[in-house]
Amino acid sequence: MEINQRFLQACRREPVAATPVWFMRQAGRYMPEYRAIREKYTLIEICQHPEIAAEVTMQPVRALGVDAAILFADILLPVIPLGLGLEFAKGEGPVIASPVQTLEDVRAMKPFDAESDLGYVMDAIRILRRALSGVPLIGFCGAPFTVASYIIEGGSSREFLKTKTMMYSAPEVFHALMEKLSVVLSNYLVAQIHAGAQVVQVFDSWVGALSPSDYETFVLPYSQKVLKAAETLNVPVIHFGTNTTTLLPLIKRAGGSVLGLDWRLPLDDGWKIIGHDRAVQGNLDPITLFAPLPELKARVHDVLRRANGKPGHIFNLGHGILQHTPVDSVKAVVDMVHEYSSEQVGV
Repeated sequence: MEINQRFLQACRREPVAATPVWFMRQAGRYMPEYRAIREKYTLIEICQHPEIAAEVTMQPVRALGVDAAILFADILLPVIPLGLGLEFAKGEGPVIASPVQTLEDVRAMKPFDAESDLGYVMDAIRILRRALSGVPLIGFCGAPFTVASYIIEGGSSREFLKTKTMMYSAPEVFHALMEKLSVVLSNYLVAQIHAGAQVVQVFDSWVGALSPSDYETFVLPYSQKVLKAAETLNVPVIHFGTNTTTLLPLIKRAGGSVLGLDWRLPLDDGWKIIGHDRAVQGNLDPITLFAPLPELKARVHDVLRRANGKPGHIFNLGHGILQHTPVDSVKAVVDMVHEYSSEQVGV
């Protein structure tokens, strides 16, 4: 079996000779090659130059031996053509110039067409499909709730005070925004697939801030729309969120052929809740990558033992790689996963 088929086969819950592994945020500031590029370009400039975005995407594939590449982009890129303004303030993360607060704000958002408005993303995908030599390429978007939280808060948040206040006190505004974003993000994800993305992931990074009842009322229908738009094109669709233990049955209802699990729940327990009719991705704590190698190896093996060689496990972290993570540790995990999981199946 060719190594670059492992990932696609695991997404389809087909048997593999060794568990595939890739990492969220595997291209980024922990890598010296990326930091060298960031000295010359802003994050948005990298995304807007397809050749540079493709190079950054390729860096971890060359350095780590991962089984898939994920397009270098940002979940908030659609905010730019919507006319809300986006910049990344040093030390503060994303800043939205014109946060959405009213129904008029939602209606004032500009029309969106992914191929014309974010054509540079599609160009990067086309470059990568030629350059990756068969390594599968993952496209992605933010889920409606996570993107909406940035748009409402004006940037990052821990409490999601403005977002939840809008849900409870102005639900008509919140639903209108989510409906708009579900159309925009569906358009964006479908365009990536048409450009050549072989798998897509929907990031609902902050949805764990919600109760199950709020998720069902305010999020599920909109995430479902985005996920179904991709699923109709017959590519694997990964549905990812963090701190979602109480939401897993609803997340399964929303959709996705592969569901992400974070480190707060043992992988076998999470898979049991989800059901073995879905593949799972995860779920090493990103901070484990800072541990001594013997401890790191024990943690990696524990995840793989819990997966028990069942078809449909993709090894990943429970969230993205953190800044200052040792590159050697990331590479070591790739090797550990391939070696130990191949022994599990007797190869």
